[in-house]
Amino acid sequence: MSALRPGTTPPPSARTSVPADAPAATGMSVFGDGPAATDTSARPEALWRSGGPVRSAGPVVTELRLSAFASHRGADFPIGPVTLFAGPGGSGKSSALRAYEALARLGGGDPLDEVFPDPAGCVPEGAAADGQGRRGFRIGCTTDGPAGPVRLDLAVQAEPTLRIVGERLTGGGEILLTTALRDPGRSTVQAAWHTAGAVPVTRAPLPDDRLGTALLPLRVAGRTEGQLQVLAAAEQMVVALRSVFACEPQPPRMRGPVPAGDGRLRRGCDNLAAALERTHTQCARRHARLVAAAHTGCAGPVTALGVERLADGLLHATVGRDGGRATPVGRLGDGELRYLALALVLLAGPGVLAVDAAGEVPSAMQTLTVLADGLDRDLDGRQLRGLLDLAVSIGAAGHLRLVGTVTEPGAVRARETAGVMVVDLKP
Repeated sequence: MSALRPGTTPPPSARTSVPADAPAATGMSVFGDGPAATDTSARPEALWRSGGPVRSAGPVVTELRLSAFASHRGADFPIGPVTLFAGPGGSGKSSALRAYEALARLGGGDPLDEVFPDPAGCVPEGAAADGQGRRGFRIGCTTDGPAGPVRLDLAVQAEPTLRIVGERLTGGGEILLTTALRDPGRSTVQAAWHTAGAVPVTRAPLPDDRLGTALLPLRVAGRTEGQLQVLAAAEQMVVALRSVFACEPQPPRMRGPVPAGDGRLRRGCDNLAAALERTHTQCARRHARLVAAAHTGCAGPVTALGVERLADGLLHATVGRDGGRATPVGRLGDGELRYLALALVLLAGPGVLAVDAAGEVPSAMQTLTVLADGLDRDLDGRQLRGLLDLAVSIGAAGHLRLVGTVTEPGAVRARETAGVMVVDLKP
C-alpha cells in the first residue's frame, strides 16, 4: 500500500468535521490512504490508573497519530501526563517517540533534512511507490490549550526528494491551514489559511522543508477574527511541540569530569556535574528533593550530591555518604547513573535543561514534556517505581509530562503505579 496516494479518503480516525465551504488545498491529496483497517497496534484497553485529573499549565500534546510511519499504520495514541509505550521488540515503541520528537523539532523550526536524516526508514515497510515514483509517510498530533483542541496532520515525501507535500491545521470546526504541492519543480508548497474577512482565504507559497504552522505567526497579520483564530491555533501547536526535552542518559560519558559550561543538562546527560552545580547554587529546594530521590535510587545512604572543582577547572560530581564520605559518581553503576540523571531531568525544569522552549511565553504558562526512550534500561524495579512516582508527583502541578518506552517487565511495574498510562503495542 502506498504511503502517499492521490485522490483517496482519510480513514475515520484521521477525519475532521469541517464546513462544506471550508478552504481546501488543491493538487495532490495526501491525508488519506483508503479505508482504514482496524488499528491493532494500540489495544483499546490501554491502562491509565489515574490519580485524578491533571490540569496542564500550558498547551500539551494529547494525541499522537502515525497514519503511515515506520511499522505503524492508522495508529492513534492518547498522550497523558505520564505515558509509557510497551510491547515486544519490533512493535514500534521507539518509532512512536521518534515521530513525536520529529514533530517537536519541526515545531521549533528545524529543517526537514535535519529532522529526518534517513527518510526512507520512516516509510512503512512494503509501501509501494505511486505512479510518479513517490513514497512517503504521514504523522500528526492534537494539542489542547486555550484555543481548544487543535489538530495537525503532515504528509512528507521521502522519495525521490525529501519534502513536505501536505499539511493541515484544524481547530474550532475550521480548516485553518492547508498546503499542497502544486509544482514539483519548485521548492515550495501552495498554502491557504483561514481569513474570514473580505477575502475568506489567503494564499501564498511556503517552503517545502519547514513546518508551515510554525511560520504562520510571521505571515498572518491578525487583523480579522479568522486570522486571530489561525494565530491562536498555530501558537498553541508550536508552544506544545517546542516544550520537549528528549533524554538519553549515557552512563559511560557521565563518569568523568566535565567543563562548567552553562550548566544546562544535555540530551546524553554527559555534563551531569555541571548541571548539578547549577541546581545546587540556583535551585536549592529542587536540589534537596533530588538528594532525597537519589537516596531512593542509589545503593547505600545518600546525604548529599556535591560537585568538586578540580585544579584544571573541570567539575567532578560526588555522592555524599554517612560520616562525611564522598563517592565519585564514576563509581556508581549504570542503573544508578541513569536513575540520577532522569531524576534530575524530572526535577530540574527548562531552566536547567538544554531545551528550546518558546521564549515569548512565560515558563509558568508552559508544560515541559520529557521523552525517554528505554526509560527502564539498566533500572531495577525499585528505581523505576521511584522515577514513576516522581514523575506523577511533579506532573500533578501541570508543568511536566513524561512520555517513554519500557520493556514488558517495566510495563508490569508501571501498571501498578497510579497516574501512569501504559499503551500496549503489538508487532
